Amino acid sequence: MIDGVETKRLRLIPDERGYLMEILRDDDDLFTQFGQVYVTACYPGIVKAWHCHQRQVDMICCLQGTARLGLYDDREDSPTCGQTASFILGTLNPLIVRVPPGVWHGFTPVADETVLMLNVPSEHYEYGDRDELRRDPFDPDIDFQWHPRGG
Repeated sequence: MIDGVETKRLRLIPDERGYLMEILRDDDDLFTQFGQVYVTACYPGIVKAWHCHQRQVDMICCLQGTARLGLYDDREDSPTCGQTASFILGTLNPLIVRVPPGVWHGFTPVADETVLMLNVPSEHYEYGDRDELRRDPFDPDIDFQWHPRGG
């Protein structure tokens, strides 16, 4: 596990009408603070990566479909510097992942369907002073496979 990354199994509460899924509560151990809430869609075959933040903590889960969340730690002062991690998120694995500042992350659908990802970042988006760094999703300096090889 990358230093500072935390996960929480999400709770599904079913009844005869459907289900409710609790995602994040202000009394959760991994909750820091609320900045905004947004949903982003990612089409099959697309990789939305790599990006990281200097101040912001991201709280990411998959609401629809199945996604691979990739993480890369290049924080020089981190005990897990140079390591990658991968999580499969979605209906069959309802999980929220806390991504600390400085950890590069991104996601891609693992099937032929659009995924909807929910993020509850600790900071709201500053259009004039963006807390966001970007790298190519296939940066050769990051040893990470977005799509599995073989079958």
